[in-house]
Parts: sequence; structure tokens; C-alpha cells
Amino acid sequence: MYLVLFSVLACLLTCHCLVEKGEENENHCGFLNQGRETTSVSVEISNKGFHRDVVTTVELSPDGLSGVTVLLVHRWPSGVYVDPYQLASLRDHSDWQILLDSAIDLEVPAHKTSGFVTYVYPTLNDQTAGLIKVSIPIHGRYHEPSFVGETFTSVQIEPPEMLLRTEKCTQLNDFKPHTVVDAPCAADNSSTCRWVKIQHQQGSSHVSLQLPVGDGYLVTPVCGGTLLVTIICCAALSKFMWKHQIV
Repeated sequence: MYLVLFSVLACLLTCHCLVEKGEENENHCGFLNQGRETTSVSVEISNKGFHRDVVTTVELSPDGLSGVTVLLVHRWPSGVYVDPYQLASLRDHSDWQILLDSAIDLEVPAHKTSGFVTYVYPTLNDQTAGLIKVSIPIHGRYHEPSFVGETFTSVQIEPPEMLLRTEKCTQLNDFKPHTVVDAPCAADNSSTCRWVKIQHQQGSSHVSLQLPVGDGYLVTPVCGGTLLVTIICCAALSKFMWKHQIV
């Protein structure tokens, strides 16, 4: 008799704990679930020339932001690059941190390199109140000369993917229409964590910048002229050194 009562009480206690845990997890995951309706991401480009700033604006519902970490994943085209040394100098003056997925070669032209990914971790505090602005300095790469008379080329900048995570939300199995992905936990932590990728963001559209390109038909005359001037200068310098016996 006592064994039966003990078994029933143990079963009821287990069920109660599971229900409480499920409700607690649902409460902590609620903001992630409703992210599609409560978020907006937009990008714009400031400045001119080869040196620009990409300004990303994120609007979040301030409800339920406590304990939520935001990650912006920028997938950059080969036509631009970021300067790691410049980003390092901005680290102490920015309210966001950034992680690069690979080394950046500052010298190669656009057609000899590939795109790259940056992971941006904005800081959420009472001052942001659900509005995040991140300004990332980018630089245009030199492009191949054009043989069709074009003087500018267009480089498209896509808005970042937005990922959300909270350590209190442990059940990330069913978040449709969102997707659960793996990404670095923090800018200074190479280990990966589970993030909820917010789909169908409102206001998400790409922006483009125009970069000047050279005239391909001038390559031969410029190279020929450069070689001719070099030969003439070397000949003149050699004659001068011979005449004045300069060793």
C-alpha cells in the first residue's frame, strides 16, 4: 500500500516538475518565437569614394530583451574589405564587438579574392531600449579594368542575418518558421552556440555602392608608355653616371 502511494506521489511530482520546466522554458523562449513580428533590420551606406561606413539599424521590441544576446552575421562580397587594424582601434570606443571568419588581405584586387563573414555582437543596455545601431567602416577593392566602356561597377551589400540567443531558453527544437543554427558564442570565444535565425525580417533590402574602374583599352598604352619612360630614364641615368665616373 505504501509502495503504491509512494509511486503515485513520485509520478505526480515528476509531472509537476516537467510542466513547470516546460512553462519556464516557454516563457524564456517567447521572445525568440515572436522575433519575426518584433524585429526590423535595415542597412544604409554613408560617405563617398573607396572608404564607406555601413550603418545597420536593428529595431527590437523592448519586451523580453532581458538576457537576450543579438548576433548580426554580415556576408560581405569580394568587392569590399574591412581593415582588422582599424576595427581593433575602434574596439574601445564602440558598443559592439566583431569577429572575422578569416584573415583579410588588404592588397589583393576584387577578382583575386573571395567574400568573407563578420560576426557582430551589439551590446544591449537600458540606453538602447530596443534600438541598435552599428556602423562598420569598409573599403572598396580595386576591380579589373572594363572593356565595355563602363567607368563604375556596382557592389551590393546585403543586410545581415540576425540571430538571437538566451541561455535560459534550452529547448531549441521547434522554432518554425525560424531556423536554429550554430555560430560563435562571442567575439572572444571561438566555441559555437545554438542560435535562432530570425527569418523574413521587415525592411531588409540590399544597398549598393559604386566604385570606379579603369578603362581596359588603356592597359597596353599605359604599360608601354611606362616601360618606355623607364628605359629612357635608366639610359639617361647611366650616361650621367658614366660621364661623371660615379661608381
